[in-house]
Amino acid sequence: MKYNYLVVGSGLFASIFAYEANKRGKKCLVIEKRNHIGGNIYTEEIEGINVHKYGAHIFHTSNKKVWEYINQFVEFNRYTNSPIARYKNEVYNMPFNMNTFNKLWGVFTPEEAKAKIQEELNEVNIDEPRNLEEQAIKLVGKTIYDKLVKGYTEKQWGMKATELPPFIIKRLPVRFIYDNNYFNDTYQGIPIGGYTQIIEKMLDGIEVKTNYDFFEYKEELKDIAEKIVFTGPIDQYYDYCYGELEYRSVRFETEILDKENYQGNAVVNYTEYEVPYTRIIEHKHFEFGTQPKTVISREYSVKWDKSKEPYYPINNEKNDALYKKYKQLADKDENVIFGGRLGQYKYYDMDKVIEQALSLVEKI
Repeated sequence: MKYNYLVVGSGLFASIFAYEANKRGKKCLVIEKRNHIGGNIYTEEIEGINVHKYGAHIFHTSNKKVWEYINQFVEFNRYTNSPIARYKNEVYNMPFNMNTFNKLWGVFTPEEAKAKIQEELNEVNIDEPRNLEEQAIKLVGKTIYDKLVKGYTEKQWGMKATELPPFIIKRLPVRFIYDNNYFNDTYQGIPIGGYTQIIEKMLDGIEVKTNYDFFEYKEELKDIAEKIVFTGPIDQYYDYCYGELEYRSVRFETEILDKENYQGNAVVNYTEYEVPYTRIIEHKHFEFGTQPKTVISREYSVKWDKSKEPYYPINNEKNDALYKKYKQLADKDENVIFGGRLGQYKYYDMDKVIEQALSLVEKI
């Protein structure tokens, strides 16, 4: 065998594993089906702007070890995620906070805002939420749900909110303070110069093949390494023997505009169902850009099939039961290690991916 590890994929999980293994004297081959490294955190420079090619990635964590780890590769700026939500011709601050409540109801104090939400809750009488709609109304009341949650959520998942499980919305931040910071984490920012450089530094000195699909070359790869670290879809690895896991995918329409500033914010969510895209990203604002032009990306949430990139696992009862079957196969398979959101069929923030990769390295 030529390598200790064949690492399939070159996203954050795969690249950290390869970097740490290489540091310990292990020989790795990294293969990537796309024509570039970096997975979904890949950034591409357009008009001097680092464009998040596969959707906005904002780094945030409260884990000091993770923060120090990623900072060895790049310096982060002080970007704070403060998205805004547009409903028809109205604009509201996200996450839901006193600025949001003031604009909606004209209230000024947390006590007034809580009383207004409670007033709405008294009208609907929800004890134990049975679905996402009921859970959201119980958290923020019907006005906010109707204007800022319902349409966006139904576009995002391609399903009625009454058909979605309540846990999806439980992490929705609601704050009774005047604070537009979306994340509560201690550390937050965007890499100065984009994310791609992080992966380039991690994979420096490691053999990498792009435009190289594992499934296309599976036969010639089977004896090339002692173990496989696989970050693609676990069901595809086992040839969908129990059936296909479901995902949501995303389609991006990216446009260069001959103007300095298009929307005044990096992230604007469009919460009414009739607007086909979920949000518009204006990439320059992630790094406080002053370029003469700007680049925007409209994001459309779409039904996934095998021709599309899987983005968000649909962790309902049916899919979780199916994943358990694949996990049982994986647990018995001594030759392969599954990692990342596709390998473990779970949506991970970037800091959790780093935790997971470092934990695996320590275990091995």
